[in-house]
Amino acid sequence: MRIARWLLAFATLFALAHAAAADVDDWPRRPVKLVLPNAPGSSSDTLGRILAQYLGTQLGQPVVVENYAGGGGTIGMEMAKNAAPDGYTLLAVTPAGTSIAANLRKSLPYDPVNDFQYISLYAVLPNLLVVTPSLPVKNLQELIDYAKGRQADTFMASAGPGSQSHLAGAMLETMGKFPSVHVPYKGGGASVVAVMSGEAQWTITPASSVLGHAKSGKLRALAQSLPERTPLLPDIPTVSETVPGYNYSGWNGIAVPKGTPAPIVEKIRAALMKTVAMPEVKEAFGKQGAAVVTNSSDEFRKLVQSETEATAAVVKAAKVQVN
Repeated sequence: MRIARWLLAFATLFALAHAAAADVDDWPRRPVKLVLPNAPGSSSDTLGRILAQYLGTQLGQPVVVENYAGGGGTIGMEMAKNAAPDGYTLLAVTPAGTSIAANLRKSLPYDPVNDFQYISLYAVLPNLLVVTPSLPVKNLQELIDYAKGRQADTFMASAGPGSQSHLAGAMLETMGKFPSVHVPYKGGGASVVAVMSGEAQWTITPASSVLGHAKSGKLRALAQSLPERTPLLPDIPTVSETVPGYNYSGWNGIAVPKGTPAPIVEKIRAALMKTVAMPEVKEAFGKQGAAVVTNSSDEFRKLVQSETEATAAVVKAAKVQVN
């Protein structure tokens, strides 16, 4: 009887292992979900939806976008962390739910560095420094001199305390050694409107949200945040040309729940690389002010870790309250 039970147990384990191997080999056999920890209409949402459309073609199955807005990206991150590690849940990762959240919250329901299998970046989105058109400055150095020479306050608008625009602006003030009064608004749209109307003098925010306004003359673009000039913004200098060492841009990447089988991870990575190499994807990203950028899994994880450490210094300098 013991031998019979042993044989039955062995047969069961063999069948389960065979089924699991078949699942890996046949993946994907149904639609794949892409978790976006952002509100619909945001720059990350737009880029994620572009990616999903073409990634589905490469995988041979639809990639369905699901938004989990709120909590500064933490709600979507937690949802993805707790999803089954079977390749059917992908996560669009940004600084909001990783390096920023790690520094603005006393505790997180996940470890941004170790609770996910990072696959690759797919886009980098520069921040664009813009001013109200009536401001008598034509470049970043003139803005710095203007702020230093003013007896009245110069106002910097942001999407809210601890937002990317707040931290990018705080870093610029610290490194550029000039004063501004931070004015937080309820979202990026409201902060941009404030600068267009002259209620605030400047902001530094994702290029996709202000590029159209800059082209139409409703805002004046002074600089962009990438470390080097980019063909996406050919006439706009870098911040670092005036403030050496400045580099604070947004990025988007793909991760999956920890424990996802390595063969599936490799399939996702291969499909992602083919997707972002497509001319139509590069063109669509470019219209959003984003450039295609990829890296290895280890490089991606190290990026999250290094930016978490760098953001800690910015949060401290900006005196952002940790909740």
